[in-house]
Order: sequence, then structure tokens, then C-alpha cells
Amino acid sequence: MRALRHFCTITKHKFLVMKECFRVGLYRQGLLHDLSKYSWTEFRVGCRYYQGNRSPNNAEREDRGYSSAWLHHKGRNKHHYEYWIDYSLDGTGLLTGMKMPVRYVVEMFLDRIAASKVYKGSQYKDSDPLEYYANGKAGELMHPETRELLEKLLHMLAEQGEETTYQYIRREVLKKRR
Repeated sequence: MRALRHFCTITKHKFLVMKECFRVGLYRQGLLHDLSKYSWTEFRVGCRYYQGNRSPNNAEREDRGYSSAWLHHKGRNKHHYEYWIDYSLDGTGLLTGMKMPVRYVVEMFLDRIAASKVYKGSQYKDSDPLEYYANGKAGELMHPETRELLEKLLHMLAEQGEETTYQYIRREVLKKRR
């Protein structure tokens, strides 16, 4: 029954991101968020490595040395900063993070909230997405302006809560892109 539990987990996550996207006015992104998780490439890995308390992609990575599901996922979902890695324009030929459009940075932020809520359940706190981010390894691959906005939103959430942060996103962050 891992397939059913995985389906329920990704559907719960998708629903939470959709709900949060709607709260800030990102209706299309809310509807389309993470549809690739239902593709056979990603879904079969999720079923095989499902544990319920963390991403199956981490378990696949530990088992195989890489995650085929993650490689598929990050190449199809613009709310992941890894989608925006390209060759630098400075002539070095090195890979670097490109600046993400603000609406995708906001979706990335909301994605982290939803993932924390799914995996933490009733133990969720507004500081959990920041803690998860701090334990990650984005390194220098995230564009500095993308990182600055994401970190600002994560700190605001941890310190001032959802309503204040979402209000700021609606009034200040997304207002600038119109």
C-alpha cells in the first residue's frame, strides 16, 4: 500500500501548495504545481522509496547514488532554483544560478511551507521551513537576489507568522511584477 500512501502524500502536498498559492494570488501556479510528481518517472520512485517522513528522492539517492525522480522533477518545475542553473555569462564557462522570476521564488517559499506541514504534521511551526532551508546545501548555485528574497520570506515567516508574511507577499513582492 506504499503506492496509495505516496499518492496521498503528494496529493496532500499539492493541495497545500495550491491553497497557499491562492492566498497570495498565484492561481495558475497553484493549479499546476508539481504535476510531474504524477508522471510514471517520478511516481514509481516515490512508491518504491516511500517512507512517509521525508522525500523518497533522498532514499533513492542514498540507494542508487542519484535520484532519477529528482533529476526529472527539477527540470520540469520552475519553482526549484536548480531549474535555473545555466552556464555563466561571465565567460568562465562555469555553471551558476540565474535570477528566478519573483513568482517562482514565492512558489518555492510556499512549497517549503507545504512540505514542512506534510512531514511535520501537527508538530509544524512557522520556523520549520527556515530550519529545513538552513540544513540544506544550496551553496553558491542559487542566484544572490533569489537567495535574498527566499531568506527574507523564511525569516519573516519564522518571526512574524503566516498572515503577516502572506500580506507582505501580496502587497510588496508580487505587486512589483505587475
